[in-house]
Amino acid sequence: MLFAFSVAPTVSAAEDGSVSEAVAAAIEVVRASGIQHRTDSMFTTLEGEWDECMDVVKRACEVVGEHSPRVSLVLKADLRPGRTGELDGKVERVERLLR
Repeated sequence: MLFAFSVAPTVSAAEDGSVSEAVAAAIEVVRASGIQHRTDSMFTTLEGEWDECMDVVKRACEVVGEHSPRVSLVLKADLRPGRTGELDGKVERVERLLR
């Protein structure tokens, strides 16, 4: 299963409105989890089972909550139990078609 999420504070303590520190804290939670993941400029995608991924998303939200009294979460899931390697597999299949 794939879970793409974006979590950020809705209130920034930084003068320039940057949310980078809070987002970095969330990414540290993801990296420490050991779950296969990929982070890009807008989302982090996790690949794993429902409960383990939701636990990481919850902990990422909690750590962002330490930076702001209000947190925004966007979550998208591709629920295909039993499939693995889809973090790369989905992209590879499309790339093959584009060649």
